[in-house]
Amino acid sequence: MTFFDLPKTGTDPFALFDEWLEAAKSSEPNDPDAMCLATAGTDGRPSARMVLLRGHGPEGFTFNTNATSHKGTDMAANAVAALCFHWKSLNRQIRIEGRVGMLDESETDKYFAMRPRGSQIGAWVSHQSQPVASRAAMFEEVKEIEALYGDGPVPRPPYWRGYRVVPDRMEFWQQGEYRLHDRFTFTKNENGIWEAQRLYP
Repeated sequence: MTFFDLPKTGTDPFALFDEWLEAAKSSEPNDPDAMCLATAGTDGRPSARMVLLRGHGPEGFTFNTNATSHKGTDMAANAVAALCFHWKSLNRQIRIEGRVGMLDESETDKYFAMRPRGSQIGAWVSHQSQPVASRAAMFEEVKEIEALYGDGPVPRPPYWRGYRVVPDRMEFWQQGEYRLHDRFTFTKNENGIWEAQRLYP
């Protein structure tokens, strides 16, 4: 297993993220872009769930969800979140923390238009995190939405939004023998420069 030298101050962590994600795409059997999204509401109670990464770069890490869902209302009340990628096939993990913002409407519309039609209809049907009487009732709603839009385009629901986590801290972890793991952080300082530091496992 290859370990990493401590990056120099000012090193950009996004190139290393790209390298690890590309390696995961070749080794993970399912969804290498899956990430755990952790949020907390005004009561401080944490909540975590898996979502799919839809874009990334120095500007941040993006995903889509229902703004009225549990995570959506958390982020509206407390615009800070954490992400965690864990690739068991590589024995690697990346943790990301930062502030959350919404993508603009045009960017969200563009991605929604690229989704499979069934997923577009599903976005209208899924009143995410709300109770539903039965699975059969949910599929009745699917039929209603299919009839409503026929063969025409399916517009984006107003509550289906894109989000971006803008990181100020990124931690890279790689498993080592005897729990002597390789672990270091990139933290953005007050001047916007990334500083790297090695950590004990």
